[in-house]
Amino acid sequence: MSATEVVIIANVGANIASLRFALERLGANSLVSADAEHIRNATHVILPGVGAAADAMRRLRQMNLHTLIPSLLQPVLGICLGMQLLYEASEEGNTACLGIIPGRADRFEAAVGRPVPHMGWNTLKIERPGEFLEGLAQNDYAYFVHSYALKLGDATVASSDYGRPFSACVQWRNFYGVQFHPERSAKVGSRLLQNFLGL
Repeated sequence: MSATEVVIIANVGANIASLRFALERLGANSLVSADAEHIRNATHVILPGVGAAADAMRRLRQMNLHTLIPSLLQPVLGICLGMQLLYEASEEGNTACLGIIPGRADRFEAAVGRPVPHMGWNTLKIERPGEFLEGLAQNDYAYFVHSYALKLGDATVASSDYGRPFSACVQWRNFYGVQFHPERSAKVGSRLLQNFLGL
């Protein structure tokens, strides 16, 4: 076994296969599991997410992971919806989430030339440099697909803008989050995953 053992929580995520491939390229073993013992014993945990907040939280509750995840002490990374689930709530379905980070995900307002979902490449603004963002530069591009977003707050370490500023990367104790998809964000995404694995 490698020194880094990553567990990807088996919740929901059409991106899981490409995420595992991205981790493999970085030399990290990964296991997709909803088993509490596997998750507790991992060196790093990833909570992916594609779909609706209410459905994702229902699955986490059914698997009794809604109380386990907030208690984890190793580095935990939420991706896309997985990042939003780390917060207190989502406007989507008025859903109570994991409650780890203060705040609520709100839906973007559509406008001419700015459809919802926000889909495609967008720039990152580094708000608070640190280990998690090492090697990333101002205005680097990442790939986003989302309709809901978090306002800037105490956890925000990088932001982006889509009609309004929103949190693109967050850090709260041992919990990290990215609103974009690192496995689809080329060198920027690869570097961010590498940084996470080094935490």
